Amino acid sequence: MNIAHSSAASPDASAGVPRYSPAQIALHWVIGLAIIVMLGIGLYMVGLPKGLAFKSTLINFHKSLGMTVFLLVLIRIVVRLVAGRPPLPPMQAWQRAAASMTQGLLYVAMIVMPLTGYLGSSFNKFGTRFWGIPLPMWAWDDPGLRKIFFTVHTVSAWILIALILLHVAGALKHQLIDRDRLMERMLP
Repeated sequence: MNIAHSSAASPDASAGVPRYSPAQIALHWVIGLAIIVMLGIGLYMVGLPKGLAFKSTLINFHKSLGMTVFLLVLIRIVVRLVAGRPPLPPMQAWQRAAASMTQGLLYVAMIVMPLTGYLGSSFNKFGTRFWGIPLPMWAWDDPGLRKIFFTVHTVSAWILIALILLHVAGALKHQLIDRDRLMERMLP
């Protein structure tokens, strides 16, 4: 769904490599780093005992950061639709398909995770606070529905981790083996 493949490509005068727009580059790295922090916090906090005040602080931080990333992902999708992306370097059809599928699944996971986390929290008597501001309660306290949404949230976290590793491995392959300068399109 790229509206303008070449409009986002702002050539880097020194290298001649078409690049993503500065907004896309900033969003990519901010979202990526925030997701890594959230995944780390999420994996850490599930092992903490219930009732621990620090755990509740981590959960609220995780929720707020997750909702912030969700909003940034939505902005990123809009920017991508408007600005497009630079063309891919020449590569085999299966590599192009794998890159497209991985990128699409990354976007799906970045949307499913916060939605299921928010919905899981909605079926809880505690609800959700967004950076300290209580959000409206959209549901009722229901342990069964909460468990379903949090299970999807957890599974999508592991899928996201796998997709991130695949994304990074693909980028490193292009940089170190193919030497096609693909990574330069997204470097700050």
